Amino acid sequence: MDINETIKQQLDSNPILLYMKGSPQAPQCGFSARTVQSLMACGERFAFVNILDNQELREGLKVYSNWPTFPQLYINGELVGGCDIVNEMYESGELEKLVKDASASANTTSDQKA
Repeated sequence: MDINETIKQQLDSNPILLYMKGSPQAPQCGFSARTVQSLMACGERFAFVNILDNQELREGLKVYSNWPTFPQLYINGELVGGCDIVNEMYESGELEKLVKDASASANTTSDQKA
C-alpha cells in the first residue's frame, strides 16, 4: 500500500483524527500539546497518529494535505488545520460543534452497521 492509500485509509476509518508529534498523553511539542488540550476539552474521543514514528507518513502528509507543519487535525476526512486554527476554532465554539457533529454521525453510522 502506498503512503497516500495509508493516509486515505486512516482518514476513512477515523472521523476525528489528529496527526501529531507524540501522543495525547505525552505530546512531543507545544503545538501538539495545545491542540490536544482543545480537542480534549470538546469531550469526544479522537484518534491520533504519532508522525514521529513514521518518516514516510510525515513527509507524505505534507504533500497530501499541502500543509507543511504538524499537528494536522482532520474531521470527516477534511483538513481543519493546525494548532493556531484549531485553538481559534475552540475559542469561538466552532471546534466543539464540529467535533460533536462528527462524533454523533460516526456513532449513528456504527449503530446502523450493527
